[in-house]
Amino acid sequence: MDLASNLGGKIQKDEVLDAVDKYEKYHVHYGGQEEERKANYTDMVNKYYDLVTSFYEFGWGESFHFAQRWVGESLRESIKRHEHFLALQLGLKPGQKVLDVGCGIGGPLREISRFSSTSVTGLNNNEYQITRGKALNRKTGVDKSCNFVKADFMKMPFEDNSFDAVYAIEATCHAPDAYGCYKEIYRVLKPGQCFAAYEWCMTDSFDPNNQEHQKIKAEIEIGDGLPDIRLTTKCLEALTQAGFEVIWEKDLAVDSPVPWYTPLDASYFSFSSFRLTTLGRLFTKNMVKALEFVKLAPKGSQRVQDFLEKAADGLVEGGKREIFTPMYFFLARKPHSDSN
Repeated sequence: MDLASNLGGKIQKDEVLDAVDKYEKYHVHYGGQEEERKANYTDMVNKYYDLVTSFYEFGWGESFHFAQRWVGESLRESIKRHEHFLALQLGLKPGQKVLDVGCGIGGPLREISRFSSTSVTGLNNNEYQITRGKALNRKTGVDKSCNFVKADFMKMPFEDNSFDAVYAIEATCHAPDAYGCYKEIYRVLKPGQCFAAYEWCMTDSFDPNNQEHQKIKAEIEIGDGLPDIRLTTKCLEALTQAGFEVIWEKDLAVDSPVPWYTPLDASYFSFSSFRLTTLGRLFTKNMVKALEFVKLAPKGSQRVQDFLEKAADGLVEGGKREIFTPMYFFLARKPHSDSN
């Protein structure tokens, strides 16, 4: 029943259907244009996360991201290891002040804070996710070491050189401009310190003239609240343009023993991550349909489930064709001498 009661986030229940209409119209399938999505990214992304957060938490738990995965490793275990890997790459030390850019409801920041004994600030522009995150911080006892700030990551409300480390997990893909986002991260990071991220990107195998490739890209964009999906090379260019020294970068999806999209693949079944499987998603779809019919879920909830299904299809196809990755990883350093 938590899924039903929280659907729509901070949107009034009788306004959910209208919000779905407005959100869908931003995207290619409904005649929307990339420039409009970029110009209105705050409204588009906020509507998206108000509409989908309950579905995400119901299916994924508290950490809304994919992970490189070993054979025999559960999805939950791989997600935790993915977060620990990030902390280790950043070289986090007890007592350091860390920023999580686009933190969702805070699953990764709680895990990383406990793993590294650091103080983590989660930056998020969605009020519902912050409210949910604060409740989970209190529940898990990390509310003294972890906090949230509501703000746009294109205009951060922090002083220059505020943080010992910054990371982003599948979040800055929502930025309308990678350079502008990375430049803000550069500004708030202390000289000599590092920024690490997992980015959603189209790979070099993506052909913009291939209609099937474009269809897959559009399905991922509407199902995941994205104004556009950048090429890996564009992220790299934006990092160096912002002033960072790139220490290393790699698409970690390439050599993952278990493909990252496996939990969403129709041929996959798992009791431990049942809600993400095709059968589990069918169960959720019918449950949402029933809840909406008896008015326990707001009108429009089923439409949200539908575009999330579209996203799952696009993600699996994008992964199988190797034209999309959710884990283009990079580790970059702000120089000791800031010449920008």
